[in-house]
Amino acid sequence: MRCLERSKSWPGLAFRPLEEPGREARDLFTFVGAWAPPSGDVVAGWGAWHDGALVGAVLAERAGRAAMLHGPVVASPPGADPESIVDAAAGLVALALAWAETQKIETLFARPQGVDRVWIRLGFIPVPEVELPEELKGRPGLGLFGWRGGSALWSAVGRGRDRRASPALR
Repeated sequence: MRCLERSKSWPGLAFRPLEEPGREARDLFTFVGAWAPPSGDVVAGWGAWHDGALVGAVLAERAGRAAMLHGPVVASPPGADPESIVDAAAGLVALALAWAETQKIETLFARPQGVDRVWIRLGFIPVPEVELPEELKGRPGLGLFGWRGGSALWSAVGRGRDRRASPALR
């Protein structure tokens, strides 16, 4: 399979889409202790390989014009430079962002999982849980980041239920 990109900070690391993302990444997510959605809910995924082994992955779940990323998870070799691990995670998310744009996804959500630097670097901002579509609610994790075309402009105006119809406002 052709590689989409090679890492500059982690020699020998190659990125490419996963053919069966829900199945291929399951063992890696389990190894690093991260939750992954059921295989049937995963619509896309990307992996990072080193010496033929899958060492990083990010998965996507979709709900209409929104999607939720799970990961990135990266299992680095002993003694790896921490910056190269962050770069590997960012490389995986960058592939997911390119996919989101081709799929006309308006909003991409993700749980922070301690890689806030990656989310902020790529244009994600913290958003309230109420922004999640009903189909994506209930996923484990604390905190939520959202991305809309790389813009930090965020507004809930015109989305969700009509607040004027609330019994409190009658």
